[in-house]
Amino acid sequence: MRPEELFSLLSDPTRLRALMLIQAEGELCVCELTFALGESQPKVSRHLALMREAGVVEARREGTWVFYRMHPAMPDWAERLIARVHEQVVGLGGFEDDLRKLDTMNDRPGARACA
Repeated sequence: MRPEELFSLLSDPTRLRALMLIQAEGELCVCELTFALGESQPKVSRHLALMREAGVVEARREGTWVFYRMHPAMPDWAERLIARVHEQVVGLGGFEDDLRKLDTMNDRPGARACA
């Protein structure tokens, strides 16, 4: 992964918001991301696919649900950059709103399935 690829991915608000949620929570189901972001499942899944293809996130399937987390083989510089961006934007309104909304989701999957 080259820096320009990562910055291009992060330039889209939906991808940036999704990545900040994943960074904050460790792993999220697509249904959690669609709920927190207020976006359709196809739109969120397409953004996640782009990040997966770039090696930023990896997917794990559990039954019919797909969970995403940061890719463990991501270059160190990219991992540090994403962590630093997360530290800096956590207090900004939109990102905190996403986390607050996620916290209101009933029946979050964890070991359970998305409703």
